[in-house]
Amino acid sequence: MRMDGEGQAAVRFEERLFGVAATASLRRAAAQILVRALGAADPYAATLRALALRPDALVAGGRAFRLAPTARVVVVGAGKAAAPMARATEEVLGDRLAAGLVVVRRGYAAPLRRVALREAGHPIPDAAGCSAAREMLGLLSGLGPDDLVIALVSGGGSALLPLPRAGVTFDDIAATTQLLLRSGATITEVNAVRKHLSQIGGGQLARAAAPARVITLVVSDIVGSPLDAIASGPTAPDPTTYADALGILGRYGIADRVPAAAREVLRHGEQGRLPETPKPGDPVFEKAHAAIVADNATAARAAAEEAERIGFHPLLLSTFMEGEAREVGRVLAGIARQIAATGDPVRRPACVVAGGETTVTVTGPGRGGRNQELALAAALALEGIPDVLLVSFATDGTDGPTDAAGAVADGTTAARARARGLDPARHLRDNDAYPLLDAVGDLIRTGPTNTNVADLALILCGAPTTPSHQRGR
Repeated sequence: MRMDGEGQAAVRFEERLFGVAATASLRRAAAQILVRALGAADPYAATLRALALRPDALVAGGRAFRLAPTARVVVVGAGKAAAPMARATEEVLGDRLAAGLVVVRRGYAAPLRRVALREAGHPIPDAAGCSAAREMLGLLSGLGPDDLVIALVSGGGSALLPLPRAGVTFDDIAATTQLLLRSGATITEVNAVRKHLSQIGGGQLARAAAPARVITLVVSDIVGSPLDAIASGPTAPDPTTYADALGILGRYGIADRVPAAAREVLRHGEQGRLPETPKPGDPVFEKAHAAIVADNATAARAAAEEAERIGFHPLLLSTFMEGEAREVGRVLAGIARQIAATGDPVRRPACVVAGGETTVTVTGPGRGGRNQELALAAALALEGIPDVLLVSFATDGTDGPTDAAGAVADGTTAARARARGLDPARHLRDNDAYPLLDAVGDLIRTGPTNTNVADLALILCGAPTTPSHQRGR
């Protein structure tokens, strides 16, 4: 879903959120709130705001970088937001842009004029990503100290640039990634491992660009926006080690299940037989700077502002939402029940906004994603509660290995599922939220949004006070 106008986007959202009369007005409100949140985190607009070209300098992320007449400006990038970020960079730089290459997830492409675009596999890496990573390193070779590299980094970049270290293959990285994702590891933990199997992550792209200057613009999909973790921090100092990576595999009980080649590389690194990723204080970062241009807090604040504008009492609960998806779903449902019963912690009509990213420990054979699992768990806890809606939404438009962006749940979701012969508790046990929520019309499908600032959850309780015909901008 392109964010090419909030009105059109809202209509498309509404088409996917409507369908259940019991909470139709709340679903309409949720559509407006989510469209505003996505608009605030639009990577094209955020990148335009972060860049300005002067006759002798480029201002990027609030810093001025002198541009000698002979200096080359090269753009590289990877992630789900890389294409619109590159389009904005092209517009600002014009003829000053010498060359560029960005890698996006398949289906996330956009027309570019000066920057080459490659599509690759995500979340499981593939050969196309390896080829693009090699091409990117070639583009950076031979740059001088007056040259400037603009790195456009967003969530998904780790999988899209999976160029393996000597001794491992991209199949080894793919298998290790899949095991970590299914184990319930956080994205920061997943990336700590992937950095040490890669030639790109953990600051190694900045090392490849040296002695050129590097400015990194980031659309963050990770709680707290740690630069070293977003897309595995290709241009950021890496505080993690080979020992940390092995510790993560042990913590989740998968050390003996990852490919032997990957395990061997990590052990050799721990023993000092392989070079570490560049750490804080490494000279390679003396000419490297970074700026966050959009993140989960950007979207969450906009969601709360829009909720207030259309008549809700807003509460921005947190942008550090983490944990097992089903447990977070039960907690959010408990907050919804409290509001419905007492008007605390915010009086009705209420909109509670939470942002972050949950995880799922996969133990069943089903199909779904973290937002769908959160919504299904909430549906069981909300059963029978009227006039309440919970929304769990992946801002990139993709929730797990499905075509859904997330799901909604209200007090009738579980009953509607049982009326179709479906057992919500069994589907939750089997990590099988997708077919149940699809059957009852509670999935959200948007297609790619071309941004990625983690997840948003909304609790809407009580009809908004502003009449629908007065909600236009």
